[in-house]
Amino acid sequence: MLTCRVIPCLDTTDGRVVKGVRFQQLRDAGSPVELATRYEADGADELVMLDVTATTSSRDHALDTVRAIRRVLSIPLTIGGGIRNVADAVAVLEAGADKVAVNTAAYRDPTLISALADRFGAQCVTLSIDAAAAGDDWRVVVRAGTEPTVRSVVEWARLGESLGAGEILLTSIDRDGTRSGYQLPLLQQVANVVGVPLVASGGARTAQDMIAAIAAGADAVLAASMFHDGDTTITETKALLRAAGVEVRL
Repeated sequence: MLTCRVIPCLDTTDGRVVKGVRFQQLRDAGSPVELATRYEADGADELVMLDVTATTSSRDHALDTVRAIRRVLSIPLTIGGGIRNVADAVAVLEAGADKVAVNTAAYRDPTLISALADRFGAQCVTLSIDAAAAGDDWRVVVRAGTEPTVRSVVEWARLGESLGAGEILLTSIDRDGTRSGYQLPLLQQVANVVGVPLVASGGARTAQDMIAAIAAGADAVLAASMFHDGDTTITETKALLRAAGVEVRL
């Protein structure tokens, strides 16, 4: 079994970290450079930064923010938001990213996943999937949660892996920012059909939520509010995970 990764997420816009509930009511949560510095010192395994208004504003990712974070960060950095083609990915990687996360553009043109994997390797390509409940199933939502689709999340995750995605970042919109725990049935369903690492996102409040997500099939756990607001630290979280028998890097 691979060591479970604990990954803080920085949702950014206009050079600031923001956090909302179900992708709405965004509030300022601090400086991305200051938070990145703190989280690495506290034991984060990786960092994910998503520009949450790049797609809806039809603009590129804020590369200056990527460069500023890279100057203070030595752990792996995944960047998403506004990556529409290979050239956008090149720009983000040259600015300091280790991996790129694609969402809306990949949904519109799934061959983008293959193009990125062929150019950079599957290990560099994260397929970010935002999921909304639809009865007993989940449907893909794109454009930062503003545009629902009829496509099954499970189907899209399976296809994304077959096209070359090396990782799935799965976010439950219904749980995002609610601190009500990850959407475990969703995680279980996707974990059952993909073989690449699965990152759980949306709803974390405590280490117990993370333990439940890992038991449901997640290989890594992503969180924002519980770390941004000082409810706990990554060090404390990892200690609780380890006490529960989860292999983590301390």
